[in-house]
Amino acid sequence: MSQTGSPDLPEAVPGAGPATTAGYSAAEWRLLTRLPGRVIVAATTAGPDNPVRAVTEGLAGLDGIAAGRAFDSELVRAVVAAIYAESDDGRSAPTRAEHADAGQADLLAACGSAVRALTRCADPADSAAYRQWVQSVAARVCRAAGPDGRPRPFGDPVDPEQRRFLDRLGEALGLRPAG
Repeated sequence: MSQTGSPDLPEAVPGAGPATTAGYSAAEWRLLTRLPGRVIVAATTAGPDNPVRAVTEGLAGLDGIAAGRAFDSELVRAVVAAIYAESDDGRSAPTRAEHADAGQADLLAACGSAVRALTRCADPADSAAYRQWVQSVAARVCRAAGPDGRPRPFGDPVDPEQRRFLDRLGEALGLRPAG
């Protein structure tokens, strides 16, 4: 996939890392690096409330983020590197209740903002790879555990709430037509 920035311009987003950040504002880069984590939280809130399930799903989401290191996209690899490079800034992750109160509308709006930034700054292949990777993170979360928290058997369908979430996320990421 082509490079989305010049190696001579690493300062395009101060402290953001690789040249693939060129062209993105600091806010856009932050959006791209935080969106996968927000998707994990939203996906875990899309199913039944079960602490064991939430842990299983959260770990599956982290595994999905880590899988981005092997993507054939400089952008996805740069985002994963930035996620791992972020230092703990003392803020805690939102709780399930806080996220449910905020609703999925904010996340879906953030996906739309990310798609616009990608359209403006990334080549089409990197844009598609990033959007598919974010969707794959959500899919891993939703497929990780059944309602009882145990690992979901291969091929077992996800819960209807999670299916609706995945469909809406796919629409917001421009991966499927709006239904």
